[in-house]
Amino acid sequence: MNKPDNQIIVIFGGRGDLAMRKIVPALYALYIQKLLPERFAVIGTGRSLFSDNAYRDEIGNAVMSHSSETDKSRISDFAEAFNYLAVDPVKIDSYLCLRSTLERLREKISSGGNTLYYLSVPPALYEVIPRHLAAHHYNDQSEGWKRLIIEKPFGMDYDSALKLNTALLESWDESQIYRIDHYLGKETVQNILVTRFSNGIFEPLWNRNYIHHVEITSSESLGIEMRGEYYEKTGALRDMVQNHLLHLVGFIAMEPPSSIDSNSIRNETVKVFQSLRPIKPEEVISNAIRGQYTGAHVKGELLKGYREEEHVNPHSITETFAALKFHIDNWRWGGVPFYVRTGKRLPTRVTEAVIHFKQTPHYLFSQTRISEACNQLIIRIQPDEGILLKFGMKIPGAGFKVKNVNMDFHYSDLAEERIPEAYERLLYDSMKGDSTLYTRSDAVLAAWSFLDPVIKAWHDNHDIPVYGYPAGTWGPERADELIEEPELTWRYPCKNLADDGIYCEL
Repeated sequence: MNKPDNQIIVIFGGRGDLAMRKIVPALYALYIQKLLPERFAVIGTGRSLFSDNAYRDEIGNAVMSHSSETDKSRISDFAEAFNYLAVDPVKIDSYLCLRSTLERLREKISSGGNTLYYLSVPPALYEVIPRHLAAHHYNDQSEGWKRLIIEKPFGMDYDSALKLNTALLESWDESQIYRIDHYLGKETVQNILVTRFSNGIFEPLWNRNYIHHVEITSSESLGIEMRGEYYEKTGALRDMVQNHLLHLVGFIAMEPPSSIDSNSIRNETVKVFQSLRPIKPEEVISNAIRGQYTGAHVKGELLKGYREEEHVNPHSITETFAALKFHIDNWRWGGVPFYVRTGKRLPTRVTEAVIHFKQTPHYLFSQTRISEACNQLIIRIQPDEGILLKFGMKIPGAGFKVKNVNMDFHYSDLAEERIPEAYERLLYDSMKGDSTLYTRSDAVLAAWSFLDPVIKAWHDNHDIPVYGYPAGTWGPERADELIEEPELTWRYPCKNLADDGIYCEL
């Protein structure tokens, strides 16, 4: 891969948790692989006064603690590229000191005006920082490019997302804005496109004629982990479905792009979001299930219920589990239901997409369940990334007894290939100016438009229940009723993990 242009990376919130756990280790991994620019500099900002040397010590500690790279011998050289600047992001005059630092470093590394601004800050500052940067003309592209990376959430509903987008576009061009969703940086998510569009055995079957339904699961065995204040304002639907899981749907359901470039791919995913059949207010109670974990003993340990967590309202109705059934109204997917679920305190950490193919029109061989007669293509996002194809084979011996067997591929089998972390790929792309795996504003707004009726109904309609489920289980039993046929149910990954050869915590 080609090296990016020489540039300066400015990380607002440069001493924060996200910067130290994800951004800095990702930059170090790119540094070790010689994928960073020939000459680069990093400016970390924060409110407190701090010296460059003290900041470089923190950078070294972050790499030692959080980097998966085994080569730690170059940490000192890497940290030398980091500089610290005290900036109060709320005060517009505080940004004046950034100019002299940028000018000094640009001359030092011959970067021209190329500057990447990373907003590793709370969402309340997403409008403030870009506006203050623009007030000082730090967004001016007359000399070198200027780009802005923003972390999710991109608003809390349609109205707030529209307000944020309008504020950003007052002083920044859409082409300068990179809305980062780390799920899109995962290798297996990107491989969905390759699996579909480079294999003649899949794409002809990828439609309503051969696919019965599509199921996506993202589960976490952990609870909210001291994030009660944040989670009370967010919930599972906003935290996971609006961004991560709907973008998986976009990659699975999109039409073939005209070419593998940013605009072509993002145009097709936006069309998917725009084709999502609206969920009417009266349909929310039957098409969207919310749940909340309760206390339970798991592996001999008593786990708290959500309402017992710190900074959580003891009468909270915030969902820690969300499941949806919906349809995509277009020629390819007409009549094919999509099922999406996510939750905290489920049995294991796993994210997967399952393509359930229709059974043959006349089935000759007896099976105990209809689901055993259907082929499945399982795309594992995490852990143990890979692809699994399930199909029937005859059991040796007399008669025609059939057993489902697996054709399995694990990325870990590619011993000679390194699987990059999501932030590595996304940071590299932003430095190169490739926005393919970043979210465009029309996609953000279309996703919020689809989910807004559910959010509003859950907030306003007190007749819609919040189902409790014991920690360590697969969520409310009521979620099983979303699946239309009584013979079918969700795929329970932990139950199937031994057969699939996937790691399971239970």
